[in-house]
Amino acid sequence: MNILFIDCGISGIAGDMSLAAFTELGVDLSVVEKKLKTVIKEDFSLSTKKVVKRGIASTELIITTEEEKHSHRHYTHIKKAIEESGLEEGEKETALKMFEVIGKAEAKIHGSTLEKVHFHEVGGVDSMIDIIGTAIAYHALTIEKVVCSPVATGNGYIKIAHGLYPVPAPATLEILKGIPLRETNVQSELTTPTGAAIVRTLANDFGNMPSMKVRSIGYGAGTKDFMSHPNVVRFVIGEQ
Repeated sequence: MNILFIDCGISGIAGDMSLAAFTELGVDLSVVEKKLKTVIKEDFSLSTKKVVKRGIASTELIITTEEEKHSHRHYTHIKKAIEESGLEEGEKETALKMFEVIGKAEAKIHGSTLEKVHFHEVGGVDSMIDIIGTAIAYHALTIEKVVCSPVATGNGYIKIAHGLYPVPAPATLEILKGIPLRETNVQSELTTPTGAAIVRTLANDFGNMPSMKVRSIGYGAGTKDFMSHPNVVRFVIGEQ
């Protein structure tokens, strides 16, 4: 059985970190980009660069697009784009589940409905790439089970479209209900709504690394740098 262990107990998880970690596990980013272009009509390109985060060599995802960062889209617009795309059925299903998870959380927080949800931070090309790209990468590796560590979310406050919000952001915390969280003193957002949705959608179980023969390890880097720890998520593929 192929098992993926998501280790996000030190620096949380975000969509770009996830896709970057998958590339270190062998996923071809050019294939992911080609598939993404059947969903996203705006011009963009993907690349990666090697970085070192507090002593750990890792990969950072680079998205180049002319679109303004964090552009807004409705859930229904994104859903339609995925459904009408050239993605395989499994890829569509996983990507739609991730957006539905975020949409339901946003709808509950803002007193709206899933159909009327207007995505802000997760409605731009960059976030669509993170989420849908991760879904594509996940299916490329024929993973049969996903185990995730308790999730580090961070502390403090973050400025978003609606103003100054506490960390974890309300949508992130809503998505992570019922999932074990790990205490941290870091005053920053470690897990984003996209990262939370990935964990919620993919993980079958939560806890320590399961018994397995490790085959490959991937480190996906975040853009922030912290003095206390390496800002990476670690993906481990193994056989039970």
